[in-house]
Amino acid sequence: MDELDSYSRTVSAVAAELTGRVAAIRTGRGSGSAVVVDAGGVLVTNAHVVGEARAGRADFLDGTQTPVTVVGTDPLSDLAVLRADRPGDLPPPVRLGDADRLVVGQLVVAVGNPLGLAGSVTAGVVSALGRALPTRSGRAGRVVEDVIQTDAALNPGNSGGALADSRARVVGINTAVAGVGLGLAVPVNATTRRIVETLLSDGRVRRAYLGVVGSPAPVPARVAERYGRSNGLRLAEVIAGSPAAVAGLRAGDLVLDVGRRPVQDAQGIQRQLFGEAIGVPLPVTVLRNGAMVDVVAVPTELG
Repeated sequence: MDELDSYSRTVSAVAAELTGRVAAIRTGRGSGSAVVVDAGGVLVTNAHVVGEARAGRADFLDGTQTPVTVVGTDPLSDLAVLRADRPGDLPPPVRLGDADRLVVGQLVVAVGNPLGLAGSVTAGVVSALGRALPTRSGRAGRVVEDVIQTDAALNPGNSGGALADSRARVVGINTAVAGVGLGLAVPVNATTRRIVETLLSDGRVRRAYLGVVGSPAPVPARVAERYGRSNGLRLAEVIAGSPAAVAGLRAGDLVLDVGRRPVQDAQGIQRQLFGEAIGVPLPVTVLRNGAMVDVVAVPTELG
């Protein structure tokens, strides 16, 4: 009974702190949720909630309503930033956590407005980490890496809402209902914060394009011992005519370093492919047929 009471107290405390800070969002034909992240009236939601809309309305649990303007959207991370027309009407911002510190089995609480039911709270655990969420923007495709999987119940309208840890720190933005008993959330981490900051300053996120597809793979023991790492990124495909192909990268290469930084997964590359990397030589070190090979790729702009 004590364990149940402790669990209940934790979830209730998270709910009390967050339900008033997660708005129901209505933009044109779209609807969902959004999280207040800055005292200046900034909210974060999903790009798919906003769609092509440039404005909408945020409704809070206490009855407050305020028009919002779409500052920028980034379909390739499924994130969008809104700004309230009357920032003084908004509640205090949430506290942001770091999804990179989550562990499987950890308690998480989802707050949103599913099916039009304002201020709904569900709880569950982190079911898995490191999931991938395919996204598209026009012809461009990307995979959102390190997506959080949870069994906290998510329904239409939860998209854009908060996924929080037991201390009410927001560690994810709920983004998809993948199936019965299975939900996904975009992680709140250093990459997410950078995307939000870029949307606030520029209204969009420019990305560099390399042209590789891969998955984590173990590094051979002798190389692992020498370089002090256990995993790299095995290239499954190198897109023909891409900067990676022009540089000489091949399917089967095991990527160890990009930009002189260790790489263990696709995010290790993607986090380096923002606007400032466009047209700038990018050194890549791979293991190929037992030998270390260094190439230099020049990323182009992803369009």
